[in-house]
Amino acid sequence: MEGLGLVSAGVDRVGIGRRRLVLMQLAALGAVVGPGLIAGLSDDDPAGITTYSVLGASYGYTLLWVLTVSTVALILFQDLGARIGVVTGQGLAGLIRQRYGARAGVTSIAALFLANVGTSAAEFAGIAAGCQIFHIPRYVSVPVTAVLVSVLVLRGGFRGIERVLLALSAVFLAYVGAGILAQPDWGAAARGLVVPNLPMTRDAIYICTATLGTTLAPWGLAFIQSYAVDKKLSPHHLRLLRIDVVTGAVLTGVIGFFVVVACAARLHARGVSITDASSAAAALEPLAGRLAGALFGVGLVGAALLAASILPLSTAYAVSDISGRPAALDDTWREAPLFYGSFAVVTVVGAGLVLLPGVSLVPILVGTQVLNAVLLLPLLAYMSGIARDRNLMGAFVAPRAVAASYWVVIVLVAACIIAMLALTVGG
Repeated sequence: MEGLGLVSAGVDRVGIGRRRLVLMQLAALGAVVGPGLIAGLSDDDPAGITTYSVLGASYGYTLLWVLTVSTVALILFQDLGARIGVVTGQGLAGLIRQRYGARAGVTSIAALFLANVGTSAAEFAGIAAGCQIFHIPRYVSVPVTAVLVSVLVLRGGFRGIERVLLALSAVFLAYVGAGILAQPDWGAAARGLVVPNLPMTRDAIYICTATLGTTLAPWGLAFIQSYAVDKKLSPHHLRLLRIDVVTGAVLTGVIGFFVVVACAARLHARGVSITDASSAAAALEPLAGRLAGALFGVGLVGAALLAASILPLSTAYAVSDISGRPAALDDTWREAPLFYGSFAVVTVVGAGLVLLPGVSLVPILVGTQVLNAVLLLPLLAYMSGIARDRNLMGAFVAPRAVAASYWVVIVLVAACIIAMLALTVGG
């Protein structure tokens, strides 16, 4: 009996040891989580939700495979961006300047700044459109949001800001609810995810290119690298950071999937056409129920609020980095005036454009997306070159097979843009 007691005590100790090990691993993961989840989910901004909504309403489940491809591409390049940041301790802008010269660095960041101002206007337009669903005028929702975002960044500190941004990410569950309430054809959705089918029309090519572009947003790639540096992660965190990045990218794809199937089930099936995410929310209400429409609207506001916080931060990191004056969220205004000044400019201009009476945002938004597409190709090429640079990456240089996968994505994006331009000119 005494022997059995000793065995039992030993088993208990083993069980306690395993539980303690699991808790320690979860605590270690919790300390690293943030860059991947925040950067990934912020890609599901109003422009992204609009793209997914139009894709589902116009083509049903047919083009869901494009979302699969773009999610894989997002995993590859956000993992690369995070790894470059952790290994080098530098943001993307500074590394481009260091490896490719000052002209390449300044040109890239100037284009990123202009694109981010326009895209920031899109985020505030998304807030305005989402709040109007709940009868809140834009002259209230936009200024209040701009003030809240500014106070968060100026007064929150790194940890406080990260907690708020992670909490905001939970709002994307609203799209899951909206997708389920729409009662989609799950079999057709599953086939659409894995079976490529592409109508060779200008509009189909355009929406495919937009899906790739909105998922692989240049500002998101720049943000994840600088944010990983600001979080002060080191190479021994890379394994856990990869879990964070993959989780964030997959969740981004999952949210996009539920947006597409909601619109495919209720809008495409009835031939309802839409122009943006807010019109999708309005159209869903009578077809899928008031709750589905409300959930879609809540998701739009939350997505816009998260992206409206991230976009100016991405710009502020890049501007400070290219000027050789890196800054962090824990710095004060006096310690980092360029960092916070860049954040303020993007926020104020983006919100101001939405509030101007009689100004059409369509040319701004279209021009911004074109600039994003143009900027994306050299940015991906720069990142791939840095990944193979042993002087910068040392032991963490990308193997040839991995580097080849980066170029597959670059060629795919280039092919989409060329096809879109050819069909546009030919049409």
